[in-house]
Amino acid sequence: MELTTHVEIDASPDRVWDVLTDFDRYHEWNPFLAVAGRATEGARLHVALSPPGAPTTRFRPTVTRVDPSRELRWLGHLWTTGLFDGEHRFVLTPLDGDTRTSVTHAESMSGVLLPIVWRFVGDATERGFEAMNLALKRRVESTDNGARGDTRPHPRPTR
Repeated sequence: MELTTHVEIDASPDRVWDVLTDFDRYHEWNPFLAVAGRATEGARLHVALSPPGAPTTRFRPTVTRVDPSRELRWLGHLWTTGLFDGEHRFVLTPLDGDTRTSVTHAESMSGVLLPIVWRFVGDATERGFEAMNLALKRRVESTDNGARGDTRPHPRPTR
C-alpha cells in the first residue's frame, strides 16, 4: 500500500532540507512526527508518530537513503520485519530554477498486519501527513525561521 502526499514550498530545496533534517527542532513545528537521531545512512532513529485522533506509535527505523537537498528515507517495522513495515520518504524536487520546491511525502507499507493497522489509523495517518506538509511549508516560508509554525505539543521519541 502506498500513501503519497505533496506540497509546494516557496523556498529552495536546500532551505527545505535544512528544516526537514533538523530533527532537534521538530517539536517547534511538526504536529505529526517527533524524531531523534541523525539523517545519516545506516543511522537508527527514534520516532514518535502522532496521527490526529489516533494513538502515538513509537518505533526505531533505520535511515536507508540520504541525498542532501533531494531525498531522505527510513525503513521501520512494527515489532519485527513482516508484521507491518513502512518505508517513509521525502523527495524534494526543485521548481522555478531552485526558488521553489515540490515535496513528495510518502510511505510504502506492507506486512501481514497492514489491513488491520490501516483500518484503524489509515485516515488519521493521511491527515497527519497533510498536517506535517502544511507545517513544513509554514516553517520554511516564514521569515523568522518558523516561529509562527504549528506548535501543537506531541510526545517526543523515547531513547
